[in-house]
Amino acid sequence: MTDAPLPFRRAGQGTPLVFVHGYLGGSAQWQAEIDHFSDRFDVIAPDLPGFGDATHLESCNTIHCMATRIIALLDHLGVGTFILLGHSMGGMIAQEIAAIVGDRIDRLVLYGTGPLGIMPDRFEPIKLSRERLESDGVARTISRIGATWFYHGAAAPGFALVEKIGTGANPNAALNALDAMESWDGRAALPTLTMPTLVLWGHEDRSYRWPQVETLWKTLPNATLSVVPGTSHAAHLEKPKLFHAILDDFLGDCAVSTAQAS
Repeated sequence: MTDAPLPFRRAGQGTPLVFVHGYLGGSAQWQAEIDHFSDRFDVIAPDLPGFGDATHLESCNTIHCMATRIIALLDHLGVGTFILLGHSMGGMIAQEIAAIVGDRIDRLVLYGTGPLGIMPDRFEPIKLSRERLESDGVARTISRIGATWFYHGAAAPGFALVEKIGTGANPNAALNALDAMESWDGRAALPTLTMPTLVLWGHEDRSYRWPQVETLWKTLPNATLSVVPGTSHAAHLEKPKLFHAILDDFLGDCAVSTAQAS
């Protein structure tokens, strides 16, 4: 059923902190973040339709569709205001969510992402990714593309997790997501996203290049920038301690206010 709630991982209590995964990802990639933040926040990590534990659900072919599915899940869970983090394609979805229900978002983290879905200067054009996905299949595609997400490629410790999660993606969802990204442009909405925003980027990211990141940083009205050295597209798996420290700093007073309220 297309209207069935998305599956999700959840732990902790306090202000809801929502993690949205990217292309060929899943909620399992956020387990270290769930463990780290659940002592201070109500951490919620959904699986997008067709990915992770949601391979049985009909997939979306637009970023707007994915955004509304996340919003529907949060409504289903009774979540009011929340903190939102989106990674890669999930960062596009997070921007779309913020454009729809920005008054409910206390803080926004746009991680390894940009405002333009065609991703100029990406390691390969989306058209080529689509052609190779159709010829190679999902498993070979995540092995090839996933290696570009790490500074040390397939030798990186986090690569095996990314490969395992991505291999299980629904093939139609993988194709639809490429269409969704290619047709999406979030630049017009950026000036309206006034919540405090952290733009977080791995210095060697080959998917979202600096001009995309710079556009977010300079166009969003209330943005700060953090660049993680020695990482590519999966900084949370490459340098988890540094990644957590950066988020701890950005979210610090949110945790304090949560503790004071409890």
